[in-house]
Amino acid sequence: MTTWEYATVPLLIHATKQILDTWGKDGWELVTVLPLPDGNPLAFLKRPTGTA
Repeated sequence: MTTWEYATVPLLIHATKQILDTWGKDGWELVTVLPLPDGNPLAFLKRPTGTA
């Protein structure tokens, strides 16, 4: 059975691709993006435990 670790990452509109590319290189998979009350997006990511 796979176990997961999770992270939440605030995204900057002008650097979204670079932020997600950086996390992706570390094995993180984007699950969803939700807007915060201030309008900025928050990314939720996951990766299998032990892939760091």
